[in-house]
Amino acid sequence: QVQVAESGGGLVQAGGSLRLSCVASGSISRIDSMAWFRQAPGKQRDMVARIGGGPIYYADSVKGRFTISRDLSKNTAYLQMDNLRPEDTAIYLCNVDGEGQSGSYYYPYDSWGQGTQVTVSS
Repeated sequence: QVQVAESGGGLVQAGGSLRLSCVASGSISRIDSMAWFRQAPGKQRDMVARIGGGPIYYADSVKGRFTISRDLSKNTAYLQMDNLRPEDTAIYLCNVDGEGQSGSYYYPYDSWGQGTQVTVSS
């Protein structure tokens, strides 16, 4: 089983910055992609950025302001968020997929964290 935990959210004024972290743990054989999603109250969950498994992806709304990176030696992804806007307010969730291992058995996994709240005041 693979667990995902996010951290780094908080309250910040418009124009400020936050850095989110996403750590995957458990029986990990391989990490393929790590992605950040966000969900505001009453709205659908949207992908913000993704790294691994292809070209780095950014949603149009965050291009030039957010930067995704990862350190596979630590099973960790980061989301540096600069020039934050009130419309960035949401719960930010991390998704990790890849291959897990249990003894000699390998299996695909696609795991979500519980999310971290980001609130941007105007």
